[in-house]
Amino acid sequence: MSAPARRGFASDNASGIHPEALAAIAAVNSGHAFGYGHDPYTRAVEERLADAFGGAAGVFLAFNGSGANVVGLRAACRPWEAVICADTAHLNVDEGGAPERIGGIKLLSVEGEHGKLTPALVEPLIARIGDEHAVQPRVLSITQATELGTVYTTDELRALAALAHDHGLLLHVDGARLANAAVTLGLDLHGASTGCGVDLLSLGGTKNGLLAGEAIVVMRAELTEPLRYLRKQSLQLASKMRFLAAQFDALLSDSLWQRSAAHANAMATRLADAVGRLEGVRITRPVQANAVFAVVPPAVTRALLQQFDFYVWDEAAGEVRWMCSWDTTEEDVEAFVAALRECLLARR
Repeated sequence: MSAPARRGFASDNASGIHPEALAAIAAVNSGHAFGYGHDPYTRAVEERLADAFGGAAGVFLAFNGSGANVVGLRAACRPWEAVICADTAHLNVDEGGAPERIGGIKLLSVEGEHGKLTPALVEPLIARIGDEHAVQPRVLSITQATELGTVYTTDELRALAALAHDHGLLLHVDGARLANAAVTLGLDLHGASTGCGVDLLSLGGTKNGLLAGEAIVVMRAELTEPLRYLRKQSLQLASKMRFLAAQFDALLSDSLWQRSAAHANAMATRLADAVGRLEGVRITRPVQANAVFAVVPPAVTRALLQQFDFYVWDEAAGEVRWMCSWDTTEEDVEAFVAALRECLLARR
């Protein structure tokens, strides 16, 4: 059977695999190699990733973003400790309770404007320290770029890192779309995260053109030994690790991570500029990465879903999300805008 031809704006997970990532997988698909990352090639790629983040203490490849988040946070938290996050965080909303069920970690969530946390929002949750009756905050987790498509500035990151460190907490970044955020900021991966005081992060590959693969990056040496065991216990240790490593090798070569993320961001900007001029469409969030959020009439949404895939983000409010990816084309955007215009006119 041939692959389906339908295209859409549902998620950057819905796109195909970047040809350079596929070629990298094929390039290591010969001969034998020790499994579970005990091969020279995987170790070299881990070193490349560590260098990309300014000399990380450890890098651990994993299959998926939820797994990378849970494994990293398990290493950082003891059973009586908690993670502070935004109420819209992937940890809190879209990981099926895995941090709680698999990690045994209580989440303390707070509402932030457009998915972003500030020191003023976080500080009230750092309370009852030393009280054995209360869960103890240990990690402040943010998403970069956020689930609502917004990007923390370096000043905002540094302020949150300072707050966390002043209270003895670690700063964790869910970086499923860290590449998109870094491109927006005009920075490298280090500058957009660990260079601002981030202690622990997950680097997304799947949403930036890889087949599967995320990297847990740790700046604290004391977390590296626990991570070796927790990754295995959490079912995130790949036996044929060289095929995950090969994709990250490609991602770091010839600026692939930047090229792919920059293209996705540019397509989102193009889409937002076009739909924002249509009567009956209201963009609801700042477009700072590769996502466009908007409110459109429910009847228009239903009609448009017959032609294109995308998510209804908030059914009550009529808010939808349109996500661009590395392989979104200008023609995709033009076809979508034309269909949206027709659906709006048909409703009048």
